[in-house]
Amino acid sequence: MAQYVFDRRRNNGPEDSFPPVFDSDLRSVASKSEPKPRKDRSPLDIRPIFLQPGLITQATGSTYIETERTKIACAIYGPRQSKNTSFHEKGRLNVEVKFAPYSCQRRRSPMHDAEDRSIAMAIHQALVSSVRLETFPKATIDIFITIIETDGIEGCVAAGSIAASTALTHAGIEIVGLVISCSAAIINSEVWLDPTDEESSSSNGTLVLSCMPALQKVTSVWQKGRMERKFQCMKACQNRSDDIHAVVGQALLEAAR
Repeated sequence: MAQYVFDRRRNNGPEDSFPPVFDSDLRSVASKSEPKPRKDRSPLDIRPIFLQPGLITQATGSTYIETERTKIACAIYGPRQSKNTSFHEKGRLNVEVKFAPYSCQRRRSPMHDAEDRSIAMAIHQALVSSVRLETFPKATIDIFITIIETDGIEGCVAAGSIAASTALTHAGIEIVGLVISCSAAIINSEVWLDPTDEESSSSNGTLVLSCMPALQKVTSVWQKGRMERKFQCMKACQNRSDDIHAVVGQALLEAAR
């Protein structure tokens, strides 16, 4: 008689399990850990950026961005007509963010969670004011962002906003200007730009500034934690956004050739 490995009358648990981690343990570890001094760059420097538009041929526009351990792919589909919706004078911009199961140190579930939605909302807020939605009424633009590897939520918001704005330009969608994002953190009463996951967890607060450098306009400010030098962080991010804007413009020129 055949023998079954699993008992069908019960809910079998996963083969691998992890011990529960409580908030008190996380706070004690975070309080004891101190950020290591940067050896490869100064506090006001950002990580090198690799940007390549047009890697996803099936999409209307696409971009791949990599900043050391943060790797993100973005695809644009549309504008396409919205079905089963009432008429609206302006188009709609939809942003969907998904983590790859292998993107973090601990394997993530393929289902969407609150972290995906918070990042998508932050990227949507950074981009929506730059897209000319009035040029395609009753239409929708879908932005799909896949996080292949992550090194901090702030880096995902900043790199995802840059990738989405670059993909919109590559798709030929009318925008007011390129949206550039830069993150900052307060560590030991100092401003550190483009913090890693380890640096963000040991900081007092983090901030992501999204702006259009060509027009000198801020589109979004995404803050987490306590920021004592908020305006100093915003000024440092805005100054560094000019350099990122030049990198994005050069990448788009090379892709158009």
